[in-house]
Amino acid sequence: MRVSGPWSPDTVDGSPVGRRVVLGLLGVGAVGVVVGRRLSETTATAVSAVAPALGDVLPAAGGFRIYTVTSGYPGIADADYRLTIRDGQRTRSLTLADLQRMPQSQITKDFQCVTGWRVADVKWTGLLLGDLLQSAGIELRGRPLEFTSYDGAYTESLTADQALRGDMMVALTLNGEPLSQAHGGPARLVVAPMYGYKSIKWLQEIRVTGEVQPGYWEERGYDIDAWVGDSNGRSDAPVE
Repeated sequence: MRVSGPWSPDTVDGSPVGRRVVLGLLGVGAVGVVVGRRLSETTATAVSAVAPALGDVLPAAGGFRIYTVTSGYPGIADADYRLTIRDGQRTRSLTLADLQRMPQSQITKDFQCVTGWRVADVKWTGLLLGDLLQSAGIELRGRPLEFTSYDGAYTESLTADQALRGDMMVALTLNGEPLSQAHGGPARLVVAPMYGYKSIKWLQEIRVTGEVQPGYWEERGYDIDAWVGDSNGRSDAPVE
């Protein structure tokens, strides 16, 4: 059965939550955004004690809403972060410092969620996915990629042609600031022209596979090729 978005008022992180409770807390979160970021963050912390990661459906600074599919953030320290790139028996492990030393690129694109909200002109800095693969000595030769998250649950995929586009990035900063945990730091995938669920947070591994593997939300009814405005039954303006 196709679902309408990566969150519904009846479920948070896979656990049932009363519709009235969620809608009421969303209202409180909205007030927090109006009053200021500190109140919004305090509210999110308080409600997370009531239901795990319930704070992750509250509005966040900058117009984003933060979603998780587990009970919180992995909490990887910068010094402990490792990104593994795997092609069969060939493996490359990169620290955050390794990634930061590589030539950086920047893309500025709208960020569109499949639930309907959009943040305009988001500036990401990091490594274009094609450049990162090249530096790791990986030749796709038409083979797709699978991505896994440090949260232990979330996965995503891209075809070779998609991965080598100039708007696919392993991002390290958001609007000039290092990625926070809430936004997927220390490093996340950014799939700019597709709906936000393709942009996996807390990126742990990139693996070359023999065929496209449905990701976490694709297994729950979402489109694998999630082009903004041309998938999931939505007609949003494309991100170009």
